[in-house]
Amino acid sequence: MQLIAQIAFLIVLVAGIAFFTRNIRRVIRNIKLGKKIDRTDNPGERFAKMARIALGQSKMVKKPLAGALHIIVYVGFIIINIEVLEIIIDGIFGTHRILSFLGGGYNFLIGAFEILAFLVLLGVIIFWFRRNVTNIYRFLGNELKGWPKNDANYILYFEMVLMILFLVMNGADYQLQLNGAEHYSHAGGIIGSFPISQFLSPWFENFSDSSLIMVERAAWWLHIVGILFFLNYLYYSKHLHIMLAFPNVYFSKLTPMGQFDNLQSVTDEVMLMMDPDADPYAVPAEDATVEEPAKFGASDVMDLNQVQLLNSYTCTECGRCTAECPANQTGKKLSPRKIMMDTRDRLEEVGEIINKKGKFEDDGKQLLDDYILREELWACTSCNACVEACPVGIDPLSIILDMRRYLVMEQSAAPNELSIAMTNIENNGAPWPYNQMDRLNWAEEK
Repeated sequence: MQLIAQIAFLIVLVAGIAFFTRNIRRVIRNIKLGKKIDRTDNPGERFAKMARIALGQSKMVKKPLAGALHIIVYVGFIIINIEVLEIIIDGIFGTHRILSFLGGGYNFLIGAFEILAFLVLLGVIIFWFRRNVTNIYRFLGNELKGWPKNDANYILYFEMVLMILFLVMNGADYQLQLNGAEHYSHAGGIIGSFPISQFLSPWFENFSDSSLIMVERAAWWLHIVGILFFLNYLYYSKHLHIMLAFPNVYFSKLTPMGQFDNLQSVTDEVMLMMDPDADPYAVPAEDATVEEPAKFGASDVMDLNQVQLLNSYTCTECGRCTAECPANQTGKKLSPRKIMMDTRDRLEEVGEIINKKGKFEDDGKQLLDDYILREELWACTSCNACVEACPVGIDPLSIILDMRRYLVMEQSAAPNELSIAMTNIENNGAPWPYNQMDRLNWAEEK
């Protein structure tokens, strides 16, 4: 019977890891659909930024309550799952609490895990209440209706169930140790080992050992299967940021926020125009390779760079960017969170086409207009408030600017006000409709 349980465990474990590996490979493939960008400079500064923001949660705590709760849930959930290593070893070799030979150190770990599990459970309940009962503005956006809201709640339910299973498993184990049950009584000292689950003992006092073993084994199996299910659910969830936040922060921009990128193709063209020795009418030699002009800006996800696509997968949908956006606050359609969600949805749509057909075939859709409206793009003030607010280093503004570039430079589709301003700059050297000689006339008025 034990051998069958070990074989079943191995099958579940290998299947869960294999499915997870397949999904992660798809994420990497989709990200690589974007244009390459070099963000390998200043590795020391990048590691320091990653340690400060991704590991140290420095931006999360700018909202003290949410930040503190997130740290408890994040740190607690990660540390508790260290015990998954022991569960895997026990499942493969048919042992029980194999690390109990550590004695007092093991008791301390189990006790710490239980306290963290209780704090995580409490934190998740508060998160659920904040998201579903209190009318916090950033949780009420139209882009969160339907699946996004359900997804956020599913994750909270998952975490609640996993923590409860962990405590029930330990509670039944604790009672079995008190009863001196075979295979359990030698699993290590019990005094102080279970500071939370020992309070479940009264529930189990009238259970027979066989019933307690069924409860403990059921909780054990459901806990590890739940962990594997949770791991694979991440691919379909906004909680993929659990794994992507670190690389996302590492590859984020180090340049000042107000410093925008220049298109190299435009820079080359300007330099050519300013070169007195260049012949703009020169005909290329017959054997010369003539490159197709680069597309200016972005109209679909393949036009964005790989870091921007990584940004879209890393988005936590927390809404801090949208809550800080002045355009959104004044009632305009722009929501930086929606920009990232739309980019991810379109990227997933492209990925599904590749999954089914082996390569991307034009589906008649694109990110611009089919997902992100022009009205949203032109509502942006380029203030960088969204970038500053993001707790994991996401840059919605870069996507907005690239799509604006496409509209202006590829389609000549700038808003009328902007077209007038650019014409004035070309003719008058300033955005105002006054000749250079007349600029100071206002000072002569009395």
